[in-house]
Amino acid sequence: MDLDEFKRGRLSLHKIYVCVKSLMRKPGRSTLLMAIDEATEWGPDLYIAARISDALELSNYLFIQANSAEGSEVPLPEPIERPGKPVEAEKPKPEDFATGQEVAAFFGRMNSK
Repeated sequence: MDLDEFKRGRLSLHKIYVCVKSLMRKPGRSTLLMAIDEATEWGPDLYIAARISDALELSNYLFIQANSAEGSEVPLPEPIERPGKPVEAEKPKPEDFATGQEVAAFFGRMNSK
């Protein structure tokens, strides 16, 4: 099938639609599907391998933490990045909260009006 046939009138939009839909349903890795949805870059087997790797890293971390001196700091392992997951932005700094006196004064002003 050639897309020039569409210009010549020998290929309908419906036939193109059916071909694209059938390409998206093919088992295995599809380049078209990966271009449309990033999460399909990995198959189920790679997701399972990443989860196993993350679990092993965490268990090694916990073992080291339990069997090391109290003053030693071992950094928490980072999980493997999965495709299609948004990269988490830096966490915002915590806001400064009002003191108890400021809250009481605020409500006192509200009641007096």
